Amino acid sequence: MGLKIAFITDAWYPQINGVVTTIENTCKALNNGGDDVFLITPDRFYTIPCPSYPSIKLAIFCYPKVRRLLNEFAPDRIHIATEGPLGLAARKYCLKYKLAFSTSFHTLFAEYINLRFGMPVALGYRFLRWFHKPASHIMIATARVEANLVNRGFDKAQCVRWSRGVDVDRFRPRDKNFISYRRPISLYVGRVAIEKNLHAFLNLPVSGTKIVVGDGPQLHKLKKQFPDVVFTGFQTGEHLAKTMAAADVFVFPSRTDTFGIVMLDALACGVPVAAYPVQGPIDILINNKTGCMQEDLQQAFYGALALHSEDCRQQALGYSWQNCSAQFLNNLVPVT
Repeated sequence: MGLKIAFITDAWYPQINGVVTTIENTCKALNNGGDDVFLITPDRFYTIPCPSYPSIKLAIFCYPKVRRLLNEFAPDRIHIATEGPLGLAARKYCLKYKLAFSTSFHTLFAEYINLRFGMPVALGYRFLRWFHKPASHIMIATARVEANLVNRGFDKAQCVRWSRGVDVDRFRPRDKNFISYRRPISLYVGRVAIEKNLHAFLNLPVSGTKIVVGDGPQLHKLKKQFPDVVFTGFQTGEHLAKTMAAADVFVFPSRTDTFGIVMLDALACGVPVAAYPVQGPIDILINNKTGCMQEDLQQAFYGALALHSEDCRQQALGYSWQNCSAQFLNNLVPVT
């Protein structure tokens, strides 16, 4: 008989991002393996729009319902994925009833809050240390992210690995003619938000056509500012996979991601990646083989353009959601 796992996350649909993708695919794999995963997500609560990012819904006055849901489910394991209102409510519940729990670190929360509101990064990390300190384990995608957290005062003994996966059946090499724009086609997929450093991509002096797939608070402004760029809005499923496979280079301009699952999606489609040599790309790409990482993003683009599709696909085959979910399951701790 499988485990009863309570999974609490503030990041959920209608958001489309790497955190939601990781949670959805991990929970699906766990359920398929016989475990009973109970998701506590914002759609179960009254929510308000997040300041500066209205598509993110924040649960309010949520502790009484979180307590009731957890009492009724009576989980064997509790995992708190995010540091938002639901995460705080579940943390409070676990501490009140002296239940062990695990957490995960997905997002450079302190840096994002600094970019959006000017709050000092050090203050953000003070909050994050406080939030994660009672956890038995903190699940982290890469050794580089872990080293950064340890340097900022996190306990290394708490840190365990929870990698990421890719659906290589959906994201695979396909017909390049799905997109008929002038080539080479450079593609970005993700949030259209300040922390993604999109200007670095949109200002690149490269030939061909730039395509941005995604939505976010900067979309309206950037569409006006860059009329020659193709902005498609959100795409999902087969349409997204076909779009990604039709690109010539995937450009990942972010300097603040902890991983970057979309890079795995691109590699699985046989599309090389151009990126900065920073956390995220360094942890995924094989430089000058499956991606090109340089501080000069223009040079990285043209370097990536010369790489081989087969090498990209081969690397992506090494990642799976089954392995990801097995790591996650192994990191969980009994509540008592």
